[in-house]
Amino acid sequence: MKQILLTLVAFICLYTAYPQEQKDYKASLWDIRSDGQTLNTNSIQKAIDYISENGGGRLVFYVGRYLTGTIYLKSNVTLHLQEGAVLLGSLNPFDYQRVVNTALIQGTHLENIGITGKGVIDGRGREVANNLVSLIHNGVVNDPLRLDRPAEGIRPMIICFRECSNILIEGVNITNAASWVQTYDQCKNLRINNITVRSNAYWNNDGLDIVDCENVTVTNSFFDASDDAICLKSHDPNFMCKNILIRDNVARSGANGIKFGTASRGGFVNIKVINNKVYNTFRSAFTIGAVDGATVENIVVDSLEAINTGNVIYLRVGDRNSQGKKASMKNVTISNVYAEVSAGKPDAGYEYEGPVEDLPRNVSPSSIAGLSDNLISDITLKNITIVYPGGGDPNYAKCEASPEGLATIPKMEKSYPEFSQFKELPAWAFFVRHAKNITFENVKVTAKKTDYRPAVVLDNTHNILFNGVTFVEPAAEGKEQVYTHRSSGITVK
Repeated sequence: MKQILLTLVAFICLYTAYPQEQKDYKASLWDIRSDGQTLNTNSIQKAIDYISENGGGRLVFYVGRYLTGTIYLKSNVTLHLQEGAVLLGSLNPFDYQRVVNTALIQGTHLENIGITGKGVIDGRGREVANNLVSLIHNGVVNDPLRLDRPAEGIRPMIICFRECSNILIEGVNITNAASWVQTYDQCKNLRINNITVRSNAYWNNDGLDIVDCENVTVTNSFFDASDDAICLKSHDPNFMCKNILIRDNVARSGANGIKFGTASRGGFVNIKVINNKVYNTFRSAFTIGAVDGATVENIVVDSLEAINTGNVIYLRVGDRNSQGKKASMKNVTISNVYAEVSAGKPDAGYEYEGPVEDLPRNVSPSSIAGLSDNLISDITLKNITIVYPGGGDPNYAKCEASPEGLATIPKMEKSYPEFSQFKELPAWAFFVRHAKNITFENVKVTAKKTDYRPAVVLDNTHNILFNGVTFVEPAAEGKEQVYTHRSSGITVK
């Protein structure tokens, strides 16, 4: 109860941390041109500096197209884009500067800042990235072009703020980044509300990255991204993401819908993910990857709808880059979920699809996968309905639900955590390995076609409660749907 009260106080403070009235300054006062051709970088910067030095306020952009390179926001300044205003990223990679990362709008150690309005920020990322590739091929920029793309850090994001406080991002449409769309790193009191993100312009287009931030709300927003749509990360072992609310959002992704990790040094604590929708998403609707020593605890996911997704739930503890700090994952509750898993590629036809990988395998189950010496614990799955395609074919890929079959599944503790990383798994609904204190309550899983695998496989899993669990599979009368190995304390009600 004490922790709940502290979290509520944090959210109340967050909603009252922003100035309600600010003086407005027209962009035209600094001869900032709206013709889409004049490079306004210096003029916009002069305006921001002036407003910050004179008590703060809003720099207002009216209807038009405002071309710019990197601009640095200052404390007590809000960029306000009226409907019809477009802040347009330059196509010249040399018009962008790098502080923490290369970005169109950036700032460090600021307070009381914002980007608001109904206008558009268009990074024109595909063109910028391709121009950067040309510079690399011509020897002007030095980069190894790993995976045939420039390094993420030299491609411009649209927004990058580090160690800032009292941030409001509201109403704006953000589109076409050359790298991650927006990153907030070690920030406090961040409110993101009613924004629209559409970014399938290039690789690594995460819709939103929240890194080691405290007191954050992400609400009423839409994300369509070629990489993870909403992503929490932890880069620093001395920091973590905590006191975060993600509510009433819609997400579409060529990777994961809502993800914690993969960078997971510090941790993720006291986070609520409430009433969100995920669709046409290549990987998992919801996933936590604690592979770098993160502490993960007190996570609530409630009311999640996932339609046409490659996977529903993936919880993973690994040991990729822990540097002596052992990861932990406990006290995670996932409830009121309805999901439909695709038989094919859920993001087929989008400009940047997720890669076909980790084959051969039939459709993967949701998984809870710890390590033999580091068990995931205290996980509750309640009021869950998942419809799977079924039809697992042993002639395509086969892993028996047997001690011998389970022994063939690799540990992969050093690997990048993805739901398909183990390739074929011996269950069609849930695979649980190296875990304890797991509750399945009022869970219904349906396979549309007969599958050679049982619905649930438990391996080195202890103290498990099945309460009101239903399996629906055609032509499966008398089939044993739960297989256990090296497991104990299993209760069925």
